[in-house]
Order: sequence, then C-alpha cells, then structure tokens
Amino acid sequence: MKNTALTHIHESLGAKMLPFAGYNMPILYEGVNAEHETVRTAVGVFDVSHMGEFLVSGPQALALIQRVTSNDAATLTVGKAQYSCLPNQHGGIVDDLIVYKIKEEQYLLVVNASNIDKDFEWISSHNAMGAELKNLSDDYSLLAIQGPKAVEAMQTLTSIDLAAIPYYHFEVADFAGFEHVIISATGYTGSGGFEIYCKNSEVEEIWNKVFEAGHAFGIKPIGLAARDTLRLEMGFCLYGNDINDQTSPLEAGLGWITKFSKDFVNAENLKKQKEIGVTKKLVAFEMQDRAVPRHDYEIVDAKGNVIGIVTSGTMSPSMNVGIGLGYVAVEHSAIDCEIYIRIRKNEVRAKVVKLPFYKK
Repeated sequence: MKNTALTHIHESLGAKMLPFAGYNMPILYEGVNAEHETVRTAVGVFDVSHMGEFLVSGPQALALIQRVTSNDAATLTVGKAQYSCLPNQHGGIVDDLIVYKIKEEQYLLVVNASNIDKDFEWISSHNAMGAELKNLSDDYSLLAIQGPKAVEAMQTLTSIDLAAIPYYHFEVADFAGFEHVIISATGYTGSGGFEIYCKNSEVEEIWNKVFEAGHAFGIKPIGLAARDTLRLEMGFCLYGNDINDQTSPLEAGLGWITKFSKDFVNAENLKKQKEIGVTKKLVAFEMQDRAVPRHDYEIVDAKGNVIGIVTSGTMSPSMNVGIGLGYVAVEHSAIDCEIYIRIRKNEVRAKVVKLPFYKK
C-alpha cells in the first residue's frame, strides 16, 4: 500500500487511516458531520495526493486529448481547466478527469487514483499521433483547500489575487514560499476554494504554512469520508459508483461534456444513443421518510417492480435528510416522480429531485 508524503502527519493528528485506491488515506479526524460543517462554513484541507497527474506535451498534445476525451479541449485557453471523461469502445467510461491547459502545447490531465495505471495505458494505446506523455503521479502532491473562507485564509501565502481566479481557472504562481505551484479554483465540495498542485518535496512545508495562515479562520484537516458527503450533496459523480465502464456519459447526465463537434473514441455510437434516447438515467432522489439509502440498494416502483439501483447514498449532514443518486428506467426519471428504495425488506418512499441537493 502506498503512502502520500503527508501520511505521517495524518497519523500524528490521530486520523482514522484506511486503504483507499491502493493508498493509506485519512478517512476521518473528528467525525464526518463536524468535518463536513467545517468545509461548508469555514475552510478545510484534504490531502488528495493519491490522484493521478499526466503531462501531455508537444505539437500533437491537443490531437491526443481530443481523441481520448469527450469534451472539446480545443476551447481551452492557457489558465483554464475543463471537466471531461474518457469514453471506452463499449459505450461506458474509462474514467472522468480534469484537463488543464498549462501553456501552448502542454496539458495536465488529473485522473482518479484507482484508475491511474488503467488510464495511462488507455491514453497511450491511442497515442498513434506521437504526443509526449508522462505519468507524474508519484512525484506530485495535491491539497484541496475548500470552503467559503479559503480565499481570505490563503491570500497571505501568494502574490496573486486569489479572488480574481474564476471557477475552473488556475494560475501557476508562488504559494507558501514555493514557485511554480498550480493554484486551481476547482474542487469536489461545492463550497469554493482551491486545489494546490506541488512537488512531494514541497508539500509538508506548504501544509504547515496553510494551517498557520488558516488558524484564525478555523481551518481543520478533513478526511475522505466528508469529501464523499460534500460531493454527494452537490450531485457530483464518483467513479466506481455513479459512473463506470458500463455507464454511458449520456445515461449519467454528462451530455454537457460530450461534444459531437469533434471525433473521439466511440463518438459515433454515443451520437446514435443520443438520437435514439437512453433507456436508463442517473437521477437524484430525496427520501420522503427518515431512512438512509446505500450503494446497491434496489429502487422499485409503487407495485414493487425493480426499476433501478442506488449508486450513492448518505444522510445529508447539511440538510439532515437521506439523499442519493441512482439509475432508473427513463420513464421514472422525471422531477417529482415518486420512487421507493428497498431497505432490507421495507420499501421506503423517495422523490426524484433536481440537483444540487444542497442550495447555498
């Protein structure tokens, strides 16, 4: 099992450590609800250094990215990031990722930890055009500094104006005494903040300076359990749960990152699926009775017929109600449609709702 450069710090802080995507990761510190609340109201820091980073360079860099990703990377300008996915040849998704345009002819792809090797092989297998592709995952660390006070708390650590970085944009700048740090206005929580990409050799000092700067703002370390409840309240997909090798981006509600203005892997079949229409759809639902939906629970109709499956579920810490995502037959996917979640032997009422669950 791999460690991040900060594993010893998490252990010294008393974090509950568990294996996650092949890494020894902090799952929680003081408890999910308290950590969740810190990110929603103040500022919290996640060590997400297990994520993968690939550098794609050279005259053919864009051609490779256009071939393997569903979104249109040609619209990116330097300093801009884009959410996308890697479609496979069977209508499913190899992974979802973020594409950063670092400079002309140079892009950073950030992928899920559990898929690093799979993704690198997949992208390499489509690199007939000869782009330069490097796996930097073992050399780089990633801190997600998230919450409404993140801008104010971190401003003393950099010479650039953090408030001026729009959502899904980034700067390569000085941060906490180090040059060439990527400061990205992205995150997986819906509460604002930044993701900081730096070298493994720099991250411990950056972590310490981040906590010094954030002390007056109530900054705390946050585990992956709260990351999951935060992302679910926003309805963000989790690879392996809500999207996988068998779910198409159109079924998952990711048509907005699937651009048929260019040719990409399996574009023709996905275009046909769009024209014909999907038979199942990822929906968000709220429990109408007090209950907690969980991954793989059956979704049924009023007569008890199985119409789908729960992919993610939790008791929302912000709203104190059971929430979830799941695939249902398309005729049961309309907003306000009544569905039932089979919890043990009980069928508990739920309602299809519009995302996000959490309204700021």
